[in-house]
Amino acid sequence: MKYFFLPTHLAFLYSFALSKPVQEMNLSERNFQTKAWLVCTSHLPFCTCNCLLSALFFLYFLHLLGSEIAVYEGDILLRRGRRSAINCESCLWPKSQDGLVKISPGSLLFLAITERSWIADALQEISTLTCVQFINRTTETDYVYVERGCWSYFGKIGGRQAVGLVKNGCMDKGAIQHEMNHALGFIHEQARSDRDRFVKIMWEHIMAGNFGKMNSKNLGLPYDYSSVMHYGAYDFSSTPGKPTIVPVPDPSIPIGQREGLSNLDVAKINKLYKCDCCSSVLPKSKGSFSSANYPSPYPNNSNCLWLIRIRRSKIFLQFEAFDLQPSSDCSSDYIKIYNGNSKSSPVLLDKYCGKGALPSLVASGSTMLVEFASDERITATGFRASYNRGTNTALQSLENNISSICI
Repeated sequence: MKYFFLPTHLAFLYSFALSKPVQEMNLSERNFQTKAWLVCTSHLPFCTCNCLLSALFFLYFLHLLGSEIAVYEGDILLRRGRRSAINCESCLWPKSQDGLVKISPGSLLFLAITERSWIADALQEISTLTCVQFINRTTETDYVYVERGCWSYFGKIGGRQAVGLVKNGCMDKGAIQHEMNHALGFIHEQARSDRDRFVKIMWEHIMAGNFGKMNSKNLGLPYDYSSVMHYGAYDFSSTPGKPTIVPVPDPSIPIGQREGLSNLDVAKINKLYKCDCCSSVLPKSKGSFSSANYPSPYPNNSNCLWLIRIRRSKIFLQFEAFDLQPSSDCSSDYIKIYNGNSKSSPVLLDKYCGKGALPSLVASGSTMLVEFASDERITATGFRASYNRGTNTALQSLENNISSICI
């Protein structure tokens, strides 16, 4: 008998929730779902309620289509009449006098520890490589509040701004950064005004919507197939195995990665927010990098970062050349290497300078941060380094070298 009343209870709750102004609710899914959950679990098993409430919240989300909020391309929430906000300075988060763009996420205590750590790691990568810094909220009026879901408002809207980061398929580092980039004011990469020169939209394979094109600035930067803001080749396909986006002229170019920010993603944030940052991402399984102008002298007053990030493997780093201005404590020019993705990570190599051999290094995980700094005086030719996956051969060779030094 009690099963019969469930639709009535849920319908009443749904109507009650939608009777409140959307702005007042501010997409507070937690309050809405908590009430619905109490009603449902008093009548039905856990699994059944989980399915029903997922469908219920989907209906609530669709309701936004008829409100002052428009749902655009599946995961972007836009205020009516502001679809061209990519060109709107007021949609950006303000910069402090110290040159930092400070964004305060609200409390994450309602999340599991693993979820909190995933979000913190994804946001830390943005903070390391750009002037956008995520700081603990104290009394800030404008702040980001994490909800369950996979969506975001577009740009800064003011006040308590919800962003959906907690959902299956939305907890990868790149997926979290994808939604946060929407909050920073970025559209999907394939929605750029010049996208037709780089991809072909296969309209015949598309369910409906989600592939619009915007009158975007593009910041004078190249189209980025590797962006975390790019759709995958088969996203929203109406036919299994049929792509919705095909790169041109080379259809084999991979798109839709969610491993983390691409090098151009970092460049776009830094350019949009006028960050004075020298930072790069090295996402391939092997590669090389060097100080500016190498082998000519590097510039004065440098402060550059290279984030090496590879998939599920340790990183092996070695220097082929090294020549930095020497000083007694390497306070003038130096290289410093961290075992992680931030300057708060454990130090693998503390400030190092001078000329000659530099020890090879291995990160314990899949990220390593290399910092290079120079002062306003003497320069030298700098350095050249290469990295790859920490193979057994490379690790054994390193261990042998360390053992011989200790003996």
